[in-house]
Amino acid sequence: MTEKTITSDDKTAANPAIRDSQISLNSTGARPSFVPLFPLIVFFVLFLGTGIYYSLQGIDMAFYQLPAPIAVLPAIALSILLAKDSIEKSIGYLLAGMGDSNIIAMCLIYLLAGAFGALTTQIGAVAAVVNLCLDIIPASFILPGLFLIAALVSFSMGTSMGTLAALAPIGVGLTESLQISPALVAGILLSGAMFGDNLSVISDTSIAAIRTQGTTATEKLKQNARWALPAAAITLILYSIFAGQGEAVTIQPYEWYNLVPYAFILGLALLGWNVFVILSIGILSAIAIGLLGQGFSVEAGVASTMYKGFSDMQEIFLLSMLIGGLGGLIKAQGGLDWLVHHISDLFSVARSKLRAKLAILSTTAITNLAVANNTVSIILTGDVTHELAGKNQVKPKQSASLVDIGACSIQGVLPYGAQCLLLGTSFSISPLEPGLYAWYLPILLIIALIGTIKMSDKPEAKA
Repeated sequence: MTEKTITSDDKTAANPAIRDSQISLNSTGARPSFVPLFPLIVFFVLFLGTGIYYSLQGIDMAFYQLPAPIAVLPAIALSILLAKDSIEKSIGYLLAGMGDSNIIAMCLIYLLAGAFGALTTQIGAVAAVVNLCLDIIPASFILPGLFLIAALVSFSMGTSMGTLAALAPIGVGLTESLQISPALVAGILLSGAMFGDNLSVISDTSIAAIRTQGTTATEKLKQNARWALPAAAITLILYSIFAGQGEAVTIQPYEWYNLVPYAFILGLALLGWNVFVILSIGILSAIAIGLLGQGFSVEAGVASTMYKGFSDMQEIFLLSMLIGGLGGLIKAQGGLDWLVHHISDLFSVARSKLRAKLAILSTTAITNLAVANNTVSIILTGDVTHELAGKNQVKPKQSASLVDIGACSIQGVLPYGAQCLLLGTSFSISPLEPGLYAWYLPILLIIALIGTIKMSDKPEAKA
């Protein structure tokens, strides 16, 4: 694997903090060590410990009382204190990590995705997609159909949280009219939302996977679909068998033209266009429809709605940059090399490529158990998984799919994860319950493992 070198220009060369950071973070000479990982553990303990404490106090959204961008600051400070380098050089590594091109690209895409989500919600496009799905799904298939609705909306919006927020009221209404378990309906919605989020080219997890592994949205989508579609099919069959029969629901009126922004997003993504271009066209189409349909005014409506979308991405924006900086410090001090070595040793009984694939999958999955944020776990382990893939000739599209699946399959069942917390509040159930019925997630993980093993049994195709 070619080392990624960070270059400087004449304007920054005089600044010692910046100048010292403008070298390859793999060439610092630091020996692999577990010590640089201590700050990461501090972050986990602060974030999870605070959430557990507030949960015991009965406070809503307990795991979000201490914002993650604040929880990571003590970890960064500790990492600088533990470093054997000078403070100036450590700050240089921090800035180099925060300014990594992958981190900056992700942050820009977060802003575009936030603007698109806010605009399409404002013009009624989300409601149009939901009611279109309800319109074409037979009443006897309504509960399994909720999986398809959640999948389509999540794939289009690129966010499982936004999907669950939009569909939870429909799910609650169904539980009341059909007298069916709220946990089952919540689990069905969760499965569909995570399916769409995992495949969507504009989801933050896909963006993180694509950027950290060095592949394209189209290649990652095709690779992911090989495992996600069979998992979805099996899940639908199981829900059809065990969920029982549904009843007709009231379909709200919707305008077909409100579906246009999502049609652009889906079509251009399948054509393999650049994600920046896809989002930009989606935003412009949503603005045009909003103005023509009087969804908002030119002067204030468009600007305020887009800015609200930017604001909604504030936490993940800040956290991505700060986690990137912490990752730069840990990498420069040899912590990531230590992690790569020991994760690889866990799979030493297998041949090299299979060992690497299993290590890539498990790295993000294990990290997500502690972080409870699939995007953050992908970003945090991005250098590790990318290095594992490069050293063992694992294709970037495969490693991107593996890190996304590893993170998402764990995220959806965590009772302290955002998805289960939201569903628990919406359905007035324990956040432990939705994960019990989110059958798609363990099925996806199993199929991905089987597919990974089978791919490793086949010789590489010649170019």
